[in-house]
Amino acid sequence: MSSFGPHYGEERPLVGSQGSGTIFFTNCNLHCLFCQNFDISHLGEGQEASARQLATIMLNLQGMGCHNINLVSPSHSVPQILEALCIAAEEGLQLPLVYNTGGYDSLETLALLDGVVDIYMPDAKYWDSEVAGRLSGASDYPEVMRQALKEMHRQVGPLVIDEDGIARRGLLVRHLVMPERLAGTREIMRFIAGEVSPDTYINVMSQYRPCYRANEVPELRRAVTTHEYREAMQEAVAAGLHRLDRV
Repeated sequence: MSSFGPHYGEERPLVGSQGSGTIFFTNCNLHCLFCQNFDISHLGEGQEASARQLATIMLNLQGMGCHNINLVSPSHSVPQILEALCIAAEEGLQLPLVYNTGGYDSLETLALLDGVVDIYMPDAKYWDSEVAGRLSGASDYPEVMRQALKEMHRQVGPLVIDEDGIARRGLLVRHLVMPERLAGTREIMRFIAGEVSPDTYINVMSQYRPCYRANEVPELRRAVTTHEYREAMQEAVAAGLHRLDRV
């Protein structure tokens, strides 16, 4: 693990008034050239923790009043997480569990999480396999992501938000707008609206900036423009999506 604690930089339905109880796992199953957390995801800066220690962290976050347990980059640590959850649940963990992932999750892994995860929060990074291979080292990402989103939605449905504005269960999708339309925003939004659900809660994110090895790719050497972000939001609305996160 890299770090843990109440986090206030997530989507509003996760943060509420007491924060999202985030646990950042080191390493990642993707190799994005522009990773903003490359010291954690690529360099693996962190420390080992036993299942008992991880369970204790979850219970401590609950005791601090966090609204959920938010597992960040958990895909490659699912067996260890499940072991810790067995301990934490027996000792009183009751918070919704957030699976905060890059969207590169196999159906076999998701089957293990059916009935365990309350809130799935995957990225939908790319539509084009060539772009996915070039920027994240995973040319099969688009197909894996599409199958994963459909399975996640099958398990938990659209995002359910309670009377206090806090997410309790469901699917929340993040999409990072990329320079030069590299992400394939139009196609992704149409896929989500048409093959997942038009009621899907979407966070269209504008915070791309050149990090890590982004300067190796000419298209990635600049931030997203205001025009590009507005265009992406328009694509989401045009596709029929109506639950857009407002920062």
